[in-house]
Amino acid sequence: MTLRVEKEASICYLILNRPEVYNSLNRELVASLHEALDRLAFDKTVRAVIVTGEGEKAFCAGADLKERRTMTEHEVLQFLHALQSAFLKLERLPKPVIAAINGVAFGGGTELALACDLRVMASHAKMGLTETSLGIIPGAGGTQRLPRLVGKGKAKELIYTARHVGADEALAIGLVNRVVEPSDLMAEVRRLAEEIVKNAPLAITQAKFAIDRGMEVDLETGLALETNAYQVLLPTKDRLEGLQAFQEKRKPNYIGE
Repeated sequence: MTLRVEKEASICYLILNRPEVYNSLNRELVASLHEALDRLAFDKTVRAVIVTGEGEKAFCAGADLKERRTMTEHEVLQFLHALQSAFLKLERLPKPVIAAINGVAFGGGTELALACDLRVMASHAKMGLTETSLGIIPGAGGTQRLPRLVGKGKAKELIYTARHVGADEALAIGLVNRVVEPSDLMAEVRRLAEEIVKNAPLAITQAKFAIDRGMEVDLETGLALETNAYQVLLPTKDRLEGLQAFQEKRKPNYIGE
């Protein structure tokens, strides 16, 4: 089983399970990721997703280069398409996704983390888009998502040099949201997920949509997207529950309807 899917209350864990090869991405793992994301997209019992790697050494070391060496050019392009579409599917998942970066995250591993909404990094971990050192470029969204997150100049520096980025620098440039000690990583990520899932799930979905799609358009169009997303929430039971709970000075009970 190259991908373990575990559920705890309303939080789902996607655990890359190839620790013997630093959780590198092969065909089987990418196919399993597609299948899991297809199920999660329609699972109303899941309100947040956490992505991490098995073991203590690696989040994901990128593509499985041993498998890659056996591929024809056509097969490489097919794999790249499958990887791109999996990460896009993860990014568009109508639920918040948190990357728990528990070890090295190079190449496709960093690209996987970039496709998540939030990133929490263990203090010993390393990230980096290392592809130019191998004669290629990031091909699963790295050249697009990294500059949107850290700015064009810093993204060019990191991609051109292919250098590794430690936790302190990753936090300083906005590549990750938080840095914690390795022993505290999963507890911190779960606390963050619990902070999120106590809020209205439909509101989180619409907020994610408005932010992500609004980043790609001009301000006026973005404001229109925001208004439309707001209007979707007006007839929901959760909106009325939020108002009622505020009036009654109690915690709301959101049901996702």
